[in-house]
Amino acid sequence: MARLDTSRGYARGVQSAVYRAGISGTRPAVPSTFAGLEQGARRALSADAFAYLAGGAGAEHTMAANVEAFGRWQVIPRVLRDVAERDLSIDLLGRRRATPFVLAPLGVMELAHRDADVAVGRAAAALDVPYILSNQASRPMEEVVAAMGGGARWFQLYWSASDDLNASFLRRAEASGCEAIVITLDTHLLGWRTRDLDLAFLPFTRGQGIAQYTSDPVFADLVRERVKRGVSDAAAPAVKVNAKSVAAAVGMAREARRAGLVDGGLADALRSPLPRAAVETFLDVFADPSLTWDDIAKVREWTDLPVLLKGVLHPEDAERAVDAGMDGIVVSNHGGRQVDRSVPTISALPAIAERVAGRVPILLDSGVRGGADAVIALSLGATAVGLGRPYAYGLAIAGATGVSEVVRNAIAEFDLTLGLAGYTSPADLGPDALRPHPLVE
Repeated sequence: MARLDTSRGYARGVQSAVYRAGISGTRPAVPSTFAGLEQGARRALSADAFAYLAGGAGAEHTMAANVEAFGRWQVIPRVLRDVAERDLSIDLLGRRRATPFVLAPLGVMELAHRDADVAVGRAAAALDVPYILSNQASRPMEEVVAAMGGGARWFQLYWSASDDLNASFLRRAEASGCEAIVITLDTHLLGWRTRDLDLAFLPFTRGQGIAQYTSDPVFADLVRERVKRGVSDAAAPAVKVNAKSVAAAVGMAREARRAGLVDGGLADALRSPLPRAAVETFLDVFADPSLTWDDIAKVREWTDLPVLLKGVLHPEDAERAVDAGMDGIVVSNHGGRQVDRSVPTISALPAIAERVAGRVPILLDSGVRGGADAVIALSLGATAVGLGRPYAYGLAIAGATGVSEVVRNAIAEFDLTLGLAGYTSPADLGPDALRPHPLVE
């Protein structure tokens, strides 16, 4: 799509581009509603891939609650205010950002599209939206950063059981020009993900979504040491040889070759113990359930970048994070993928915002479906909001173009909702812009 004319407002530029293209019969690459995106992704993806991207924990009550909780709030439009000129920018971590959106870290994007994280990075950079690179990426951070040019990027860290590996990830993030580190705290144990369990599908066991690991020198040493010691997973059942297991073996071998773990051709990689050892090593070191506040303090030894803690839902944890010198908080329940019956993020936000009292920025993700949701989140105390599943579905439907249109639409809807509500800047939003829905408790 040609560059938007946003001189009279971002939303107007988007609408004009869409409607003018429609004169010649060209329609958007992706639907403009979340329901449409989800339907399109379901059609585009395999059952395993869609279940992994769309699913949540348990009976998925938290996923539903994340969305329903936004419905407990209503915007109160104000009229006869001059909203002809609107500025969507915000201050975040010492920089002026074009919009209040960031792209939340999503893992295993190769399930959605072959270009995976690279496609997401390109779209984010083109729209001037910060992209939080996932620790569970399908492409190494260096490859994604090369495709992003000067686009803003942060790095998400899953705290590994290996401190040497954690430190290595952060060194690479700094070298890659990442502006901040986001430590995800709510995945120290893998949630009870019923869709994946029913399909017996976990992408990591197939070597998918571990590119940050296989491209890391510390992790490579751990893998080689494992092979040298002859360590195997004795508790794992024997794998049946069939079309699926062979495809998984080929996928692991290709990933090991691409990461440089194995020299030679694909046949050499298939004969090598290293690809399977890489998967087993990942499963061993991925998370540390014993992680505590004392451990988090180590991050200051590994990086000078700003550090945000992601997965905070209790005001006491938020206050402790600020007291511990963290630079920001991400109110998140992992999109409902970890704890069923968890508190919805937008419900947790007001108490956290009150406790933090503006001392550090607060980001919110989980349940954000578009620009109107962002208006609600910013009114209740968020500094910025993270988009997640919507852009993954856009990626599945139309690659980088799909991601771009999803994010563009969210920004445009935010701009339009802001103006129609009588405001010209995110800074103008506050609790008085909303009222509780009278029919929803």
